[in-house]
Amino acid sequence: MKSFFPEKFLILIVDDNINNLQILRVILEAEGYRTTVANNGQDAINRVRVKKPDLIIIALIMSTMSGLELCDHLKFPLPLTTSPIILIRTIHEQEHLIEAFEKGVADTIIYPFNPAEILARVRTHLELKQTRYQLKQLVKEHEKLMNMLRKLASTDPLTGLWNRRHVLSVGYQEFHRACRYKRSLSVLMIDIDNFKQINDAYGHTMGDEILKGVAKSIVGSLREADYCGRFGGEEFVTLLPETDSAGAVRVAERLRRRLEQITIGIGNQHVQMTVTVGVASYQSDDSNIEVIIQRANQALYQAKSQGYNRVGLIG
Repeated sequence: MKSFFPEKFLILIVDDNINNLQILRVILEAEGYRTTVANNGQDAINRVRVKKPDLIIIALIMSTMSGLELCDHLKFPLPLTTSPIILIRTIHEQEHLIEAFEKGVADTIIYPFNPAEILARVRTHLELKQTRYQLKQLVKEHEKLMNMLRKLASTDPLTGLWNRRHVLSVGYQEFHRACRYKRSLSVLMIDIDNFKQINDAYGHTMGDEILKGVAKSIVGSLREADYCGRFGGEEFVTLLPETDSAGAVRVAERLRRRLEQITIGIGNQHVQMTVTVGVASYQSDDSNIEVIIQRANQALYQAKSQGYNRVGLIG
């Protein structure tokens, strides 16, 4: 395996036979591994908690706590470690093998020791552990990348709000929920008044700042259960679940008043803007969310025909 460095790994050796501890330490440290030792089960448990070894070698037969009993403490019911365990046994102690593997032992080594065999088994299990860790990291990175891609696919890059496609997707879900459970659902269509003139007078950089400022103000006026997205250009759509037309008008008025009071500036240039809001609510004969959005859009343009900075309602 590439980039396998023994000095990066700490191995815990557990045996109440001092000679065995010394022999194993010499074999492992000569290869470059770091070691720590324990001569009884309780000391081993404490060292696992504190040192967090990468691999544990445990003698099967010990006077105060056997190797199998120690495995129980390390692996069950909640594991103190996920590191591989190698059990030291003699060639005559085969009757414990099945039980050892059931208790989470990964492998065994036979006493008297064969240094080449010990090093081969230790490296194999550390490589497997390192590979599993690398795979987990790759999976995490993959999931992180996929989440980023999903967010990019559903987010408006300028304002950080949901984009049109995602708002419609969520809107269909909320529409079906309103239909099924006979619940209220309202839509706000929000349009920045005279946005083209602002762009022409102050430039697109100011226009972008206004779009971001309006988006921030809209989000700040909503509940966590509400959804807001940029529908295109200077238009924003807000979905208000569990909200009837009267409640939606109150939200729209609060939002309209909030926006007419803010000033957005770049350098010495400062702009005040207003918005016009169209409101529409779910009706029992509506066929889909787009019908409600269309009514909200009609309410918006009716309101604009009567003047800017106002709220219009249909349905």
